[in-house]
Amino acid sequence: MRYMMLLSGTNPATPPPPELYEAIMKLGGEATEAGVLLDTAGLLPSAAGSRVTLAGDQVTVTDGPFTESKELISYALYEVRSKTEAIEWASRFMQLHHDLWPGWTGTTDILQVMGPDSVG
Repeated sequence: MRYMMLLSGTNPATPPPPELYEAIMKLGGEATEAGVLLDTAGLLPSAAGSRVTLAGDQVTVTDGPFTESKELISYALYEVRSKTEAIEWASRFMQLHHDLWPGWTGTTDILQVMGPDSVG
């Protein structure tokens, strides 16, 4: 099963410490070696994006920034055996932020990608 993980957060006044980047790279290496991490990348702030909306009979385009209090920061695409396994990987990632970047708050949304194993 494939799961898209979308990380959003609010950064504290201090920049992320180098130890956090090192820990994220290590965790990513473990997930890649385990064959479950398919893709990951950071996302630019919403100010660089646009939102296309269909409401009623109208398609509208709104340029960023958007009004959400938390920015989408990055995504990761995993292929795992279960939702439980996806939650375990996301929890490890979030724990790194807790342990290494005091004051950071965020959320990882875990969404299953539609496919033959998601129907029924």
